[in-house]
Amino acid sequence: MTNAFHTARSSRASTSPIRAGALLALTLLLGACGQSAVPGSSQSASAQGAGGTATSASTALTSLAMPGDSLGPQVTVFDPSMPVGQIQATLDAVYAKQVDNEMGSERYAFFFKPGTYGTASQPLQVKVGYYTEIAGLGASPSDVTINGKVEVYNRCLEGGGTSNCLALVNFWRTVSNLTVNVNGAGQDGCRGSANFWAVSQAASLRRVDIRGGNLSLMDYCTAGPQYASGGYLADSKAGFVINGSQQQWYTRNSNLGGWSNGVWNQVFSGVIGAPSEAKFPDEPYTTLDQTPVSREKPYVFVDAQGRYNVRVPAAQTNSRGTSWEAGLTPGRTVPLSDFFVARPSDSVQTINNQLSRGKNLLLTPGIYNVDQSIAVKRADTVVLGLGHATLTAVGGATPLKVADVPGVVIAGVTIDAGAALSPTLLQVGTKNGNNAPKKHDPSNPTTLNDVYFRVGGPHIGKADISLEVNSDNVLIDHTWVWRADHGVEGFSGDTQRWNTNIGRNGVVINGDNVTATGLFVEHFQQYNTVWNGENGTTVLYQNELPYDPPTQADWGHDGTLGWAAYKVGGNVKAHRLFGGGAYVFNQNNPAIHTENGFEVPVTPGVKLHHVLTVNLSAGTINHVVNGVGGPADTSRVGQPVYVKDYATP
Repeated sequence: MTNAFHTARSSRASTSPIRAGALLALTLLLGACGQSAVPGSSQSASAQGAGGTATSASTALTSLAMPGDSLGPQVTVFDPSMPVGQIQATLDAVYAKQVDNEMGSERYAFFFKPGTYGTASQPLQVKVGYYTEIAGLGASPSDVTINGKVEVYNRCLEGGGTSNCLALVNFWRTVSNLTVNVNGAGQDGCRGSANFWAVSQAASLRRVDIRGGNLSLMDYCTAGPQYASGGYLADSKAGFVINGSQQQWYTRNSNLGGWSNGVWNQVFSGVIGAPSEAKFPDEPYTTLDQTPVSREKPYVFVDAQGRYNVRVPAAQTNSRGTSWEAGLTPGRTVPLSDFFVARPSDSVQTINNQLSRGKNLLLTPGIYNVDQSIAVKRADTVVLGLGHATLTAVGGATPLKVADVPGVVIAGVTIDAGAALSPTLLQVGTKNGNNAPKKHDPSNPTTLNDVYFRVGGPHIGKADISLEVNSDNVLIDHTWVWRADHGVEGFSGDTQRWNTNIGRNGVVINGDNVTATGLFVEHFQQYNTVWNGENGTTVLYQNELPYDPPTQADWGHDGTLGWAAYKVGGNVKAHRLFGGGAYVFNQNNPAIHTENGFEVPVTPGVKLHHVLTVNLSAGTINHVVNGVGGPADTSRVGQPVYVKDYATP
């Protein structure tokens, strides 16, 4: 997570740092923006959509839609002919299970067939808990309209759910491919004032159109401290967006009517309506007019004949705005019959046999215990997880390996380390290509969308490297690579965590021309990110150094204090980073120092634009980058140390 104070340290949560004056400024801003209950839409719930009448909220797909199988018991497909109350009850029941189920094993996906859900007088108000996916089944977000809300609120961790309210551990959930006509009917005035999406990492909001009300990325309706630490918004359209207490946020290829404020590191690329970066760092915005490389996440949709398909968007370069407002998202359509629909009970051998026969892979919600690698060898293969499908390493396996081929897309998958040490959790390409010529296509990059990694948390985890990229021309679009700073493993303290949950590096990039848009990497025991490939680009980097090193001797190498959060290899000649933050909270030993947040070779082609370090009340980062920038120490808790450009152009 990002911020040192959460469920495991709730006694500290009320003193968690935030940029001075941010909440006061936000309070004034909300008043100026006329925050009030938003009138509901008049659209009817009986609007025409695809599909026939369903008799229960959990609808198995027909053989026409899914030959020989269904999407399994953890997937629910709603039809617009269903009573709103029935849909609401189904969603509320799962939310009640998942709202606090941070380390649980349950996974859910809810899909909405094309049509309209909810009315002005009876809105559909969806609350999204852990490991839950909410998605429309239209070819466009405009094909599914929810008159109501799709929301995430703070969790209040003390006082019987009345105090210490924050969003710092609101992880692992997703909403996509639908329109929300904001309607807070029945909610109090504050709750009705916006559609709330109060999340932290691994919570993506994609292909959404928010109409008739504000989108708030913080929940300002609970008791304090209301902190949040996200986040990711892409391929979406919204009116006014309230950043509020979000420490950092990345918005990509979207169309916005306005943006409220920044805290430490708000980054935009390819966003119509993004704020200017001209006043940085007083206004902590980093704004790229275009996204260098992008590819939207694949999505399931139902065509006019009721057949299920997956749309696989094409890669774009130097893109701006949404992929869908001008028509169908560019790309290719793959019938669901071309996928092997896997259940958690399927063996890796069965999955690999299907992949070798040319099938793509759809992972239905659940936990998959993986004792040998799922091997993706064919170019243009799609691996799509639903409901945060999770691959857990068994016996030190690497759960997923991708060959050095172009166009593979891995999306919507979480990968967990197991109790035995894995060399990697996801390996893209073989290091040095087994001395064979690399097969790559710059116009068709292998792509990771919403792929998340964990070392520890639900159980003991050990992985030397979580994500290793050896292929050239790879796109990483939104990942959270997390060595757990808290969990339910039963440790006696941080020293036991340090010695048990082993994670040397979070991300290692050896390939050339790799682009990362939304790279979140936290708490690893040496360099969190190592970038050895040429011509790499990162747009938003967020890191917390590990909380748990017991001593300075445990946290350092070759006479250097600590390990940088972001390390560019010494032989690299060209690299770009836009909007990078490294934070420190050495709670196990507050005397620990880290020399630099970022370490890069000093050469004209390596450029860092808008980088920062922040102290979260324990430990010290001596410099921002290569000895430049003052210390982030406890004399300036919550106040970033910025370097605008390195090396200075």
